[in-house]
Amino acid sequence: MPRARYRLVDTQTTPYYHCISRCVRRAFLCGFDRMSGRSFDHRKQWILDRIKHQSSVFAIEVCAYAVMSNHFHLVLHVNTEASQQWAFKEVIERWLALFKGPDIARQYLAGEVLSSFEQDALSAWVEVWRERLSDLSWYMRCLNETIARMANQEDNCSGRFWEGRFRSQALLDKAALISCMAYVDLNPIRAKLCDSLETSEFTSIQERIRHYARHKESSRQHCWLKPLAGEKSQVISDTLPLLRADYLSLVDWTGRAIREDKRGLIPSSVQPILQRLGVEEDNWIINTQHFGNRFYRALGRLNQMRKLAQRTDQRWIQGLAQADSFYR
Repeated sequence: MPRARYRLVDTQTTPYYHCISRCVRRAFLCGFDRMSGRSFDHRKQWILDRIKHQSSVFAIEVCAYAVMSNHFHLVLHVNTEASQQWAFKEVIERWLALFKGPDIARQYLAGEVLSSFEQDALSAWVEVWRERLSDLSWYMRCLNETIARMANQEDNCSGRFWEGRFRSQALLDKAALISCMAYVDLNPIRAKLCDSLETSEFTSIQERIRHYARHKESSRQHCWLKPLAGEKSQVISDTLPLLRADYLSLVDWTGRAIREDKRGLIPSSVQPILQRLGVEEDNWIINTQHFGNRFYRALGRLNQMRKLAQRTDQRWIQGLAQADSFYR
């Protein structure tokens, strides 16, 4: 039975979420459609550009992304503390970067004097906007609606572009977060669209590698993604809980193991990383290949998943047995 989104997302339990949106009927509406013989690959850039734009507006940071031909993945960090620190004027500027907004908001920014009634009304709106700009549902709504409108305009049609709102999975600890990020970054390799991280188009791992290659000698150039430890960025929150070199090594080895369809020997540089994450080595590859199917609503240690179920008023969460086997 469908559940309201606010009952599935609990930022007090975890600020990290994996979100997936699929095209209606899983058609290749962002890639090459064999049925019509048309290529819609350019829409992948639409999605990526919109993600970048929204990440400069919302108090939500992108940890990982992968834009595929009929769906996309996002690993997001909801930074509610950042939105609470925004000044009154900044909230208005951010909201108007996405929406037209009421006239009194533009009048305020232009320096016009507002009546007490208008000031009270604007203050009420600002508090609503502040909350929405750190809301996962509003982030995905703004993203999906914008792309759907652009695609329908291009096709001169109306109707659904995405099969539903979006699916979300709570990532309850460091191991769950890193595992999901690797799963997302390796989507094109799992789909056999490429055979290396450098050629993995429209993924965050390729963007991180390219950014580092271009600016490894400069500390002034910042990446818009939420930084790994050891990276500098424009975002204001802390870094992701793994060194950049460790994450790249882990994802590179995982991609090779997936491509060769066997685990093989774990390199000495990778084994300590898995030990620090506290996950079973034998289950790491399986989990990274089938993350979306193994865990429905969340991934974390059993006590964390039960806590989330209690806070979101769920009797149980699918994937407890898989989670138990994933951790040491």
